[in-house]
Amino acid sequence: MEKIDTRQIVEALGGSENVLEIEPCITRVRIVVKDPSLVDDVGIRTPGVFGAVRSANVVQIVVGIHADDLAAQITGVLENERI
Repeated sequence: MEKIDTRQIVEALGGSENVLEIEPCITRVRIVVKDPSLVDDVGIRTPGVFGAVRSANVVQIVVGIHADDLAAQITGVLENERI
């Protein structure tokens, strides 16, 4: 897996306080955010991310077969920032 800047993704999602839920799917990571206006679409598209899709307060980050890994990494960043 290409190194994905997980902290940049969390920042682009509006910060750790804006992330409510993370769920990996087969090729995507589904993330529910509190305030969708804080999401930076361009910031999400770091190297290793194929794209992002938004619908209301749900952001789906497309990363291929590495969705489980990315979800775990994002969860780790959130846990560290919320301590």
